Parts: sequence; C-alpha cells; structure tokens
Amino acid sequence: MSYVTEGKEYSRDGRYLADRITADGRDGFPVEPGRYRLVVSRACPWASRAVIVRRLLGLETVLGMAIAGPVHDERSWSFDLDPGGRDPVLGIERLQEAYLARDPGYDRGITVPAVVDVPTGEVVTNDFPQITIDMSTQWTPYHREGAPDLYPPALRPQIDAVNETVYEDVNNGVYRAGFAGSQAAYERAHERLFARLDRLSQRLERFRYLVGDTLTEADVRLFTTLVRFDAVYHGHFKCNRRKLTEMPVLWAYARDLFQTPGFGDTVDFDHIKRHYYTVHRDINPTGIVPAGPDLSGWLEPHGRTPLGGEPFGDGTPPGPVAPGEAVPPGHTPLAA
Repeated sequence: MSYVTEGKEYSRDGRYLADRITADGRDGFPVEPGRYRLVVSRACPWASRAVIVRRLLGLETVLGMAIAGPVHDERSWSFDLDPGGRDPVLGIERLQEAYLARDPGYDRGITVPAVVDVPTGEVVTNDFPQITIDMSTQWTPYHREGAPDLYPPALRPQIDAVNETVYEDVNNGVYRAGFAGSQAAYERAHERLFARLDRLSQRLERFRYLVGDTLTEADVRLFTTLVRFDAVYHGHFKCNRRKLTEMPVLWAYARDLFQTPGFGDTVDFDHIKRHYYTVHRDINPTGIVPAGPDLSGWLEPHGRTPLGGEPFGDGTPPGPVAPGEAVPPGHTPLAA
C-alpha cells in the first residue's frame, strides 16, 4: 500500500459516511441499546478516541465493540483476533463487507472507527470526530452513574477551538510529516507540529487539563497522538526534534492521563507498533518492528496534581475493564 505521493504534501481523505446515531433518530438511526457495534483497532489513534470515550462514559453494555487486528491490507481491516477470523456478532471476516453492504460501489477509505447497524450489517458512520461527540451528547440516558461530561455546553466553543488546532497541527500533523512526498513538505509539517507542541506545553504548564478543571473531549484527542509519539511518530514519521520524554510538561501530562482509568488501560503498544511499521511499507520497506522504546516510564509519578482539578469532577472513574476487552499482558506496562 502506498501512502506517500512523491513531490506532494499528504492530504487526508475526509469523505466520511456522515449519518449520525441520535436521540431523536433524525437520520434514521435512533440511539438504541444493543443495536449497533463499534468497530475499532487499538492501533488507530482515531479509533482509540472512541474506545476511550466509550469506556469513560460506561457505554460498554449498550454499545458492543469489535476489535480488528493491528494489520490490514488494501482491502480492509480484518477480524483475525477472533476465533475463525470472524467477528462473532457481525459474522464477517473484513470490515469491508459492512461498507459494501451499505454501498456496493463504495470507493472511499475502509476506516475505523466505524459504527455498524447490526440488524442490517451496514456501516452507519465512520465520521470519527462526530462519533465521540455523539457518545457524549446523544447517548446520555445510558451513561454510567458518575460519568464525566466530556463536552459540557458552557465549554464547547473552547473545546472546539482547541480540537481544531490540535487536529490540524498535531493529530494530522504527524501524518503530514510522515507521509510527506518532498523535503519541503516534510520540513513545513515538522515545524508546524513542534510549534504547536510548544504552545500546548505553555498552556499545560499552568493548567492540568486543556479546557476547564476536568477531563474533556480535547484531552482525549490530544492523548491518542501523544501516547503514540515515541513508539512510532518520533522515528517512523521522522517527528524527531524531540521525543515526548524530552518535553517535560507534555510528558507529565500524558502520564497523568495514561494513569487515569479509561486511558492507559485501553492502549496496546504492541498493536500500535505492528500496525505502523508493518503496514507502511513505503516508508519502512523491511517491515521490521522495533523492540523499543522502554515503556516503564509511563507509570512514573506525574506530579501534576498540585495544578488543581479532578479528572472526573464530582463524578467517579470507570470500573474494571469489561470482560474480553482487556489489553493483553505484555502489550502495556499496566499489564506487564
């Protein structure tokens, strides 16, 4: 598979299936416990947002989750982690089958996260930014007791503004550097990325969280890039001005989140590394997956409590990870 176009800047295909699952069902897909299945890969940062938000809000019992393997080919993600190589609920081997059930002529990316309508086997949406917002705003009757408000109305303008710059310069910025088709395009992306990281460091030097005194959608979106930074983006994507561990404020912030229930317990470093280094053969032709980095530092004290704030405000952390959804031992320092 080719992700780099020689001489060109990287441009993400933003043509998503944008139907929404809403409380009033205005797109034809009402919120309904047990009707939908969230398809993810723990390797993917966009999917990891949905995994974290689902767990923080306690939606495990009403929104099932299918976990694809970390490696895919031109056709799509596959369910090779499941017995017989099929998702036990959808009964399919590849996520592509659910996209083609929705549209036999579908010619866009077979991406995760995707939410599938179980009765029809069709993808409803793969609009990853909207999926997590709707989990917060449309599924509220099914949130667990003590769940955080990740998208509070009073803070939405600030959250949206932070999310926009973080997406452009950081979340997608690492990809613009990694998949740059020219030296000039790479250098522009690299400079833009680290300029934004510097500004985020300045902000987080004074505040424990990005917006307000508790966790919000903004923290989830930044975390999924930071947690992959040293494992893949620093070397594989050449985002190598500094490692995360060499950026003291962001490193402490990332550890604070990682050690918060709902964040680190969803991270699979083995899947992350296997995906990036195996699938992106145009920038890693040998497919060799590096042995490092050392992950033990993720459990070191973060020292950010004196900045104030509480991760869940007046609420509570999520309970134990749902049966069958734990990250395997050895794939994370939390289960080493």
